[in-house]
Amino acid sequence: MVTLVLSSNMRRMLKNNVLVRKLVGIETAGSLNILFTDKTGTITKGKLEVIGLMLGNQKEYNNINNLNISTKNLITKNLVYNNESTIDIEENKIIGGNITDKAILEFVNTKKTKSIKELDKIRFNSKNKYSLSIIEDNKIKYKFVKGATEIILPKCDRYIDENGHKRLILHKEILEKKIDDITKKGIRVICVAYNNETNKNINNLILLGFLLIKDDIRKESIEGVKLIKNAGIDIVMITGDNKNTAINIAKEVGILSNSNELVLTSEELNKMSDDKIKEILPNLKVVARAMPNDKSRLVKIAKELNLVVGMTGDGVNDAIALKKADIGFAMGSGTEVAKEASDIVIEDDNILSIEKSILYGRTIFKSIRKFIIFQLTVNFCAVSVSIISPFIGIPSPITVIQMLWINMVMDTLAGLAFSYEPPLKEYMEEPPKKRNEEIINKYMLNEILITGLYSSILCIIFLKSPIISNLFRNTSDNKYLMTAFFGLFIFMSIFNSFNARTDRLNILGNITKNKVFLIITLFIVITQIIMIYYGGTIFRTSGLNIKEFIIMLLISITVIPIDFLRKIILKKNNYQTGV
Repeated sequence: MVTLVLSSNMRRMLKNNVLVRKLVGIETAGSLNILFTDKTGTITKGKLEVIGLMLGNQKEYNNINNLNISTKNLITKNLVYNNESTIDIEENKIIGGNITDKAILEFVNTKKTKSIKELDKIRFNSKNKYSLSIIEDNKIKYKFVKGATEIILPKCDRYIDENGHKRLILHKEILEKKIDDITKKGIRVICVAYNNETNKNINNLILLGFLLIKDDIRKESIEGVKLIKNAGIDIVMITGDNKNTAINIAKEVGILSNSNELVLTSEELNKMSDDKIKEILPNLKVVARAMPNDKSRLVKIAKELNLVVGMTGDGVNDAIALKKADIGFAMGSGTEVAKEASDIVIEDDNILSIEKSILYGRTIFKSIRKFIIFQLTVNFCAVSVSIISPFIGIPSPITVIQMLWINMVMDTLAGLAFSYEPPLKEYMEEPPKKRNEEIINKYMLNEILITGLYSSILCIIFLKSPIISNLFRNTSDNKYLMTAFFGLFIFMSIFNSFNARTDRLNILGNITKNKVFLIITLFIVITQIIMIYYGGTIFRTSGLNIKEFIIMLLISITVIPIDFLRKIILKKNNYQTGV
């Protein structure tokens, strides 16, 4: 049953842009307590666009061509040579580098030239928060730096204006306030600077300006975050952006919704002990300027709190955290290393697809529980009748061949039918399952015992009651009564399957969403009728007349009103219902 339900849902999830690499990952997704998610590409579109350039005098330009030629050339060289992306001349497209470098190169739209020598470089990493490139152009050496404003701006004492003149930065705090205001609007700011030194330190820099980068929020992210939060799952956004940008985006999508929730930078997080983080974790919503090791640390701490932990990632540095998490979600646009370390790949990089993974996970757990209710109810009845019957003078109420068919109904066919139960949005309004959640809960036991007990008593009365015996044609071997009993057992199981699939009073609720269930039920009914009328000595059956068939059917259908009554009593007593 577990294999059936996981594999059938895996196929359905693939249609929703969710590729399941490890089957058990689907069920784990349904039990998530906390989700650590990236921002870029998951919450935002991941299509970065440089919307403008601001100089050190706070003048903004949306086109680099509006600058003085000397200022334009310096900025262009910085953005082209201090960049991991390049323009493929043959295909005329940007290749290599990360999405930030690609967006920057698209802004300047300039190719590298052979006349400029690249002497040395420091690639960007999340620890340094900047990249550096040293070049030589017409025997003049330049050192270009590009990165986080809080790292580079303090190293600058002058700036280049729109006419190419060098000016002193007189009021750096005013400039910082301006940048602060920009980032609060959700715009990312990257600082670019240079000097003519050839060493690798970043002192004595001349400010070239600030790139203003926008990454629009996915429209679906707001709905996805809302659904995940309604499901009782905490979301923590982890981003390399600065605090203000992160706060703006987190508020816009609904991750941040009240004043008690915490936003920390990586630096602030690293100053805290693990015990302190455990204490604040329920209120932690955003980690800004994050480092790769922050993700692994947060996953470890959350698991120590016995939480079921989900992690999203797309880069090589995310692989460790993806592997450590109970369920790792890799992005379809991410690296192969991240995908290999993950349990599930989100092909469209969309947080709404993560919500669908959680929904399918919860559906799977419920489907397995529904199947268990059905199977144990049938088993309870079959075992009870098999044990009691010899003591009341009926040595073999069910033959071996009949039992084989009953086993097919309650195992293989029922497994297929329940494995296609629909994922209902209402499941996302329930709290997540605990890590040590028992597979059989009190509601399930209640249904198994009451329905199983009623079915057993009904079978014994059917076999021994003279009133019922007189309703069927009388023969020396009671062949019509025993045929009707075989039919009673199967049809009773069919009606019980409708009871087991929902805790609603309306047992036909959402039934049309599981067409496989209806097809299999119809197949069992048709096959059973064929066995009753054409089974002969193999199935120990003799054809019932219309009156006998209707009586058998009416007795078997009584399991539905009995279960209906049970559900009403539970609801009136505010008993926790549901699977």
